Amino acid sequence: MYQPQVGDSLDVLDTPAMIVDLALMEGNIASLMKRFRARNVQVRPHLKTVKSPDLALRLLAAGAIGGCVAKVSEAEVMVEGGIEDLLITTEIVGKPKLARLVDLLQAHPLIKVVVDSVVGARELNAAVGAAGLEANVLLDLNVGQNRCGATPGAEALDLARQIGDMEHLQLIGVQGYEGHLQHIHDQQERQQRCQQAMRALTETAEHLRTAGFPIQIVTTGGTGTAEFCADFDGITEVQPGSFVFMDTDYRNALGPVYSNALTILSTVISRPSPDCVIIDAGLKSLSTDSGMAEPKGLAQIAYQPKGDEHGALSWRNENAVGELPLQIGDRVELIPSHIDTTINLHDTYYAYRDGRIEAIWPVAARGKVQ
Repeated sequence: MYQPQVGDSLDVLDTPAMIVDLALMEGNIASLMKRFRARNVQVRPHLKTVKSPDLALRLLAAGAIGGCVAKVSEAEVMVEGGIEDLLITTEIVGKPKLARLVDLLQAHPLIKVVVDSVVGARELNAAVGAAGLEANVLLDLNVGQNRCGATPGAEALDLARQIGDMEHLQLIGVQGYEGHLQHIHDQQERQQRCQQAMRALTETAEHLRTAGFPIQIVTTGGTGTAEFCADFDGITEVQPGSFVFMDTDYRNALGPVYSNALTILSTVISRPSPDCVIIDAGLKSLSTDSGMAEPKGLAQIAYQPKGDEHGALSWRNENAVGELPLQIGDRVELIPSHIDTTINLHDTYYAYRDGRIEAIWPVAARGKVQ
């Protein structure tokens, strides 16, 4: 089987294939970095979106100070690819995870982790202490998402004091992720609610400093809120990730701030009726947790999965009549509704410029959920 090479036309790709418009992606990265350069806030992009050390290195070259990852297994992939300054944004609990973390910290001491409980902090302290190490930790705060995180204020201060008594943990910052606000379509509401979350985060950080804790990092913010976060005094860094490629869910919330740079290339394989065609991209190619993908450049046509391997394209308006302008063998690009979960379905990025493949990147952290 022929393997696509740099320099090939996109026409050589078998489908479904995940393709990246380099001009659009580079524009997204440059635009975001420019927005934060003037705000005195650092960018630590969340790499759970791109899942690729190749892309992480591009983000570092553009001005990022490091990266975020969600899981220890993602951190293992990123450090192997040369990314050292990582924040693992999910609590690490249980002997298997702690053992893997200790192995990472022995070789990569810049890795930072979050804690939100005394139990978790004690287990972490014991694990790193047994290896003769120390771990830099951030206190994870619940700023409204009601997922993980200690309650801002007195509960957080009490937890910080207990962490302060643990010999092998160094409390250096706080994290508060307002994920529940990322996709609110009303900009004013998104901004107001984000400000409430930032107030809880920064006030707690200041209380901790007053109590004697050297809080250096106050980290927060996703693609939908990062600019609001950065305008709030006390925030030191933001964690956007989806901006690199975007998806329809973020586009619908933010408008045309960033471009949809990644699509899934598919092929029409059947035409059961004049107003419906079948493509070779189904549930194994496009995630649907945030809605349906959209055919690029075909605003009047809707996509619907028809099983693992198949998808249907038909008129978006059920009252529309006439033949679809698609024939068997035609190629169709689809814009994902949720970029992170769609990327996790694919092995390879094919990055192109002017219709020719310029780079091929493995999705090295695909499936890294531990």
